[in-house]
Amino acid sequence: MKKVFVSGCYDILHAGHLQFFEEARAVGDYLIVSFASAEVLWLHKRRKPSIPDDHKRALLQGLRMVDEVIVTHGHQEGLDFEADFLRVRPDFLIVTEDDKYGALKRDLCARVGAQYRLLPKTPPRFEPVSTSSIVRWVQAPTEAPLRVDFAGGWLDVPRFSRPGEFIVNCAVAPLVSLREWPYEKQAGLGGSGAWALLNGRDGVDSEIDLGVGWQDPAVIRETGLCVWRSGQTPVLDFKRNGDFLMGCIGILWTGHSHDTPGVANHPRDYARIAESGRLARDGVLHADTDRLAEGMHVYHQTQLDEGMEPLPALVGAMARKYCGGGYGGYALYLFGAPEQRNQAITANRDLRAVEPFCRV
Repeated sequence: MKKVFVSGCYDILHAGHLQFFEEARAVGDYLIVSFASAEVLWLHKRRKPSIPDDHKRALLQGLRMVDEVIVTHGHQEGLDFEADFLRVRPDFLIVTEDDKYGALKRDLCARVGAQYRLLPKTPPRFEPVSTSSIVRWVQAPTEAPLRVDFAGGWLDVPRFSRPGEFIVNCAVAPLVSLREWPYEKQAGLGGSGAWALLNGRDGVDSEIDLGVGWQDPAVIRETGLCVWRSGQTPVLDFKRNGDFLMGCIGILWTGHSHDTPGVANHPRDYARIAESGRLARDGVLHADTDRLAEGMHVYHQTQLDEGMEPLPALVGAMARKYCGGGYGGYALYLFGAPEQRNQAITANRDLRAVEPFCRV
């Protein structure tokens, strides 16, 4: 009888594990699956297992291709199963092609005359997942806010960042979900950041890879009315719950979508953008809508100088600007009081209300 030995954490069993076990079992006649105990998992990865060891053992033992299950307790990283391996003396140690401890395991196999064998990659029967991706999916919220940006936009793009300057934005409701999205798409409201969060991803790295900035996933994850420090990665300067803006924010659909990555390299006045961020930051710090409107106005002037079409002036609006990269999507309007916003919404069917959203 040819004994086959495999080891791992197997913290959350998924179809990729089952395929690996089946292919390993085909190498011999008897499959032994070892997994790191809770003690070892904490020692090496600083995390708890998803379920107690006895439950994990029962699940693995219940698989039709598994003949024996061992819980390991060794403290050497990569060889927590060493004592059990020397006791069992299997014929094969099967590993995947991305095994990080090949040299250690080859030496262990040589001590008992076992074969160290890489299991070649075969087409997965299901889309590949990992334990960490499953945990992120389970932890992902069912709803998320979008965001409006008041000032300092583009200073969150690493190559355009300016130390000592600021980006000011706010998470807004109504919320979105994977099943309900009550906004236009490609609209400058950070939808890609919300979509990433709802699917269990952080989104910061993916936005930067697109050549744009991190502000969307950062504020959507943080929520609230936020001031961020310009830089390579999100650093929160301070935030408020945004209550002083309740009833004062509206977004106007311009009639066509926008493309932030497509305009990222357009020439623009970053010195004035930085000025807008400082003004808006002061407005947030002192809950001063006049100062916040001043920051928006300075930013909008840079958008017009960049070549964007003028936005319509709405009665009662203190300031206006394009959201996101501009050239379409939604435009943000700031009003001095709820009554003024309500009157503007009545007069403009493309204007809708949004409210600051801060998760407790």
